Amino acid sequence: MALQGAFARHAKALEACGVTTAEVRRPEHLDGVDALVLPGGESSTMSMLLERGDLFDPVAKRLADGMPALGTCAGMILLSSEILDGRPDQRCFGAVDISVRRNAYGRQVDSFEADLDLSSAGVDDPTVPFHASFIRAPVVERRGEGVTVLAEVDGRPVLCASGPVMVAAFHPELSDDLRIHRRFLEEVL
Repeated sequence: MALQGAFARHAKALEACGVTTAEVRRPEHLDGVDALVLPGGESSTMSMLLERGDLFDPVAKRLADGMPALGTCAGMILLSSEILDGRPDQRCFGAVDISVRRNAYGRQVDSFEADLDLSSAGVDDPTVPFHASFIRAPVVERRGEGVTVLAEVDGRPVLCASGPVMVAAFHPELSDDLRIHRRFLEEVL
């Protein structure tokens, strides 16, 4: 199951940074959770599962109350304020004031890797590029004033932050480089 694999890779990265992780599949699983990672996957399916599992509204409330979150690829789409090409009934959390287009870089065969300049990201060793994997990645087409761009590809934001929420169009969990996860954890610890 893709969601399970994405969670496992994020969990491994976060545990390597010294934190305990747990899966959140039901509203009561949010109790005691300090931060949330919304991984890659299929955003419309994830949105539907959040609704069916009665999890969308409790997560939305926690995010509105300031819970830190990291969204990667589909997670970026779900945390955005506007999905430009989602299903008509697809909801997003509005935690980051960005408009995103799903799969904007192309299909699976158009996936690519890029070395990101993290000099604006506030990470350790910012002069060392971060090797990022983009798989059916979303594109940020609009960003609000409160959104900080931490990295770009070809002039387009691919790593953004707004308060305690960070979103990435790529998959940092596929790298052994933990700087993105560490940067996110600064909001939590």
